[in-house]
Amino acid sequence: MPRDDAIEILPGVHWVGAFDPDLRAFDLILRTANGTSYNAYVVRGEEGVAVIDTVKENFSDEFFRRLESVCNYDEITAVVINHLEPDHSGALPELLKRAKNAEVYLSTRAPLMLKALLKPTDAMPKGFKVVSTGDTVDLGGRTLSFLTTPFLHWPDTQCTYLGELGILFSGDVFGCHFCDPRLFNDKVGDFRFSFEYYYAHIMRPFREHVVKALKLIEPLDLSMIAPAHGPILRHGPHDYVRRYRELASHRLANEAGTEKTLLVFYLSAYGNTRRMAESIRTGAEKVEGVRVSLYDLEGGDPSIFVDLIEGADGLVLGSPTINGDAVKPIWDLLSSLTAIGVTGKLGAAFGSFGWSGEAVDMIEHRLKGLKFQVPVPGVKVKLTPTGDELAQCVELGARLASNLMASPQFLAAQT
Repeated sequence: MPRDDAIEILPGVHWVGAFDPDLRAFDLILRTANGTSYNAYVVRGEEGVAVIDTVKENFSDEFFRRLESVCNYDEITAVVINHLEPDHSGALPELLKRAKNAEVYLSTRAPLMLKALLKPTDAMPKGFKVVSTGDTVDLGGRTLSFLTTPFLHWPDTQCTYLGELGILFSGDVFGCHFCDPRLFNDKVGDFRFSFEYYYAHIMRPFREHVVKALKLIEPLDLSMIAPAHGPILRHGPHDYVRRYRELASHRLANEAGTEKTLLVFYLSAYGNTRRMAESIRTGAEKVEGVRVSLYDLEGGDPSIFVDLIEGADGLVLGSPTINGDAVKPIWDLLSSLTAIGVTGKLGAAFGSFGWSGEAVDMIEHRLKGLKFQVPVPGVKVKLTPTGDELAQCVELGARLASNLMASPQFLAAQT
């Protein structure tokens, strides 16, 4: 198949995107062993043509060649941008210069972002419409419906549904970085790893928003999901929706029942920080309704605890101060938390030290940066903890557990 051909995915609907097989890293955080695609689509109705998303700017020539093979610019009445990230909006300014009859359809949070993305030499579109769930565009015999799906993975994201054919143009949702010009999921190579890897790094931090979006998507009659990256899902599209539901659900969600869960992680060179951790556990266990778990990070790769932390209500980290810093496994664990939703969870820190004791303050600062609530000051102990200092640790555990039980979310669950 020539690279410049548009690809018909259903009658009157074409893929006009671009392939980027040589890309090996995306947004600095994702490895892309198979490159990626920037998927854009054209939908033809009896009274107009819609373009859904564009491509990264340096692939604009490919996009316009494919677009011109299936429509004239004066036929384009609608340009839908599901997501304004530059890999989807890079060709938008030039498209608007060429498609002078088109109105731009954006989500409610997109206009300000559009202004920020356009270059000084680019004019804002003469007309753009802000749309939300339930709004539609009639192309003549074909109707585009919009679904507001914010934070998947930017505030502006939305999905677009073509009901007559059952196609969901899903933006980044259900996508992956996998480049294969055979395009359809039943024709390309095995992309399962890329699909799950993409979810873990792009969608997982916004799990709660994924769940909300699925409530809109699951009832749809789907024949095909056309994402902004990766294969078009025409075989078993509902299987991918169900997989998202599984990935967005806590594993063994009922294990703790109605209890609040508090996790205590520590490392200890000479046993001092360990004794503090055990005392914190003792204090927290005095509060009924809190399940406390204690983990020595020396005994496990920090990355294996991410799922556990995602489902927990509180996190306590203990580290000795070595060379003026917390120890590396603590930072490894904290850096892994950017891949999950932790906003509003309770956090605290503790640790022993020999000279200066910076670790506790540094951990607290990082927890706050990750949007943890840190309601109780941490405990620092010089060298071996005394009985009074261990009592402070017991008090720290009890106060944290009491804060967990007093949280509005917990109180609401009990009424």
